[in-house]
Amino acid sequence: MRVTLAIFRARICVLALLAAIPVLLVAQQTRLKYPETRKVETIDNYNGTKVADPYRWLEAIDSKEVADWIKAENAITTPYLAALPGRDAFKARITTLYNYPRTSVAHWEGGRWWYSKNSGLQKQDVRYGRGTLNGPEQMVLDPNELSPDGSVALSDFTPSPDGKHFTFGQSEGGSDWVTLYVRDLATNKNTADIIKWVKFSATQWTKDGQGFFYSRFPEPTKGKQLEEKLEHQTLYYHKLGTNQTADVKVYERPDNPAWFVYGQLDETGRYLFVFTTKGTDKNELYLADLGEPQHPNVRAAIQPIVTGQDANYSPLGVANGQLFIQVDKNAPNRKIVATPIAKVAPANWMTVIPEGTMPIESASMIAGQIGVLTLQDVASVMRLYSLDGKQSKEVKPPGLGAASGLLGRFDRPEILYSFTSPLQPSTVYVYDSKTGVSQPFNPPKLTFDSARLVSERVFYSSKDGTRVPMFVTHSRDLVKNGQNPSITSTPVFSASVIAWIEQGGVYALANIRGGGEYGEKWHQAGQFEQKQNVFDDFIGAAEYLVREKYTSSSHLAINGGSNGGLLVGAVMTQRPGLYAAALPQVGVMDMLRYDRFTGGAAWVTEYGASSDPKAFAYLRAYSPLQNIKPNVCYPATLVTTADHDDRVVPSHSFKFTARLQE
Repeated sequence: MRVTLAIFRARICVLALLAAIPVLLVAQQTRLKYPETRKVETIDNYNGTKVADPYRWLEAIDSKEVADWIKAENAITTPYLAALPGRDAFKARITTLYNYPRTSVAHWEGGRWWYSKNSGLQKQDVRYGRGTLNGPEQMVLDPNELSPDGSVALSDFTPSPDGKHFTFGQSEGGSDWVTLYVRDLATNKNTADIIKWVKFSATQWTKDGQGFFYSRFPEPTKGKQLEEKLEHQTLYYHKLGTNQTADVKVYERPDNPAWFVYGQLDETGRYLFVFTTKGTDKNELYLADLGEPQHPNVRAAIQPIVTGQDANYSPLGVANGQLFIQVDKNAPNRKIVATPIAKVAPANWMTVIPEGTMPIESASMIAGQIGVLTLQDVASVMRLYSLDGKQSKEVKPPGLGAASGLLGRFDRPEILYSFTSPLQPSTVYVYDSKTGVSQPFNPPKLTFDSARLVSERVFYSSKDGTRVPMFVTHSRDLVKNGQNPSITSTPVFSASVIAWIEQGGVYALANIRGGGEYGEKWHQAGQFEQKQNVFDDFIGAAEYLVREKYTSSSHLAINGGSNGGLLVGAVMTQRPGLYAAALPQVGVMDMLRYDRFTGGAAWVTEYGASSDPKAFAYLRAYSPLQNIKPNVCYPATLVTTADHDDRVVPSHSFKFTARLQE
């Protein structure tokens, strides 16, 4: 169930935002009467500092009282949005823009190329296979048949190396919980194998096709599946035809129950890499030699490669007796090292591709080489290297934008990547290393005239003088008069954005600190007590757009989801007069309690926790919920969440909405 919570104000800035678009009319100015939201006297003591939480009861997301509150909120929001005169026109145009075929990057396994494809308006992408990249395709799984209303999502699809089976995962109602099934490709029927309570885990088939590795959590308390803190994730091996209760426990960390544990097989199927991590950053790395891939020893001893979770270590693969690893230890822009597989300790590591001025975004072992994707001012640069680190070729992308890849297998010649930009939907390309030419694979057909639009990369200075890049997309005939309706967001291609630009809008994508655009230093500059840099960068983007007369504060909307929802919540409470409208989606709004629900504890490595006195001080300083103040004119705000999102629990949005309405 999608929940939409609205806080509207009869502000001239909102009307100017809407009136600037010809198809929209001035919205109603009558003051809305919000439902009375019950308050309770709940006070938490954080090391001597008392903080009230009067809407704590909205954390009981399965209670009837919360459900009734949601209905009352939607009873205001839904008619209000439905009455907007321009809504139907935008809906029709957006529907047309989204109706184009699109394809994922294909990958080779079990004698076939596998990829997903959407004909245009299908709720979920359909999985296909084909013998050659140019051969006929065969549909193997249509997740739209799992549930016509789209409430059951396909969350995993992994073919077996022998080409006889594939695993697929189902998750319900937007939850991260996954149930894995196995399907026989010959009969197109499910086997009796069912794996439950999987979350944040990919299936790793052994080379013999007789089973797979996966990670799962213990079964949660009944009725608390969407709230209970995640602990004791464990790596298992499942043999086809057996019950889950007989699965082999491969690796666990009972000494650190909050750690995440997962596995990854190399391309040959001989080596199993095991990872442990406290959250979203930094990991330990272990290795198990399974022996003969066609007869793997799934109980093989697991030996440490590097422990301590002091950096990020990503194994790329094994070739010529050497293990290649991407690391950022003492290399914030990342480097690639190699070590004999028989001597994997860091003391034996040799740098193959050193850290450069451009951060390595990803690397892979493909076509007998090492493919490296780097970023130069947020635009992708792709290069191929020999195993001894010598650059052989540069793969030219079709324009200024973002690539995913280079992808393929080490034992096959094909090299694939996808490319997108603010004006180009994600498109898959096949690169010919002999000719240096990239050809599109199942290219999408544009549903708009890209020649009428332009996307430019600009730079601006943040509060502390940091140079920040931003993509600004608009019509070619844009007049910088400060009257253009604008949206500032985080980078993504979206057909709905094209509809906005076609009506005279401007779309700005700010590449703020906290991400990896300029390597690990850029990421760390937005962590913990430096999180305010993220907000300052975003505020700086808005100020730049106003200063350069792309728009004005009375025409500017801001949008972001999840961590981006936190961003929108923070900047709208810090600089409310800078924006006309705000759209925080599934935002992390209560930074004092986020780590107490489901996987929230994993973000402590990014944010810090309120139980730490030092972290409490800076978390409270920017936490959106705790920084809403009376007698302040906030932007017109539309809050969206899902009533059973178990990643960012909806109580964040519920409490934020109730407080803002108050």
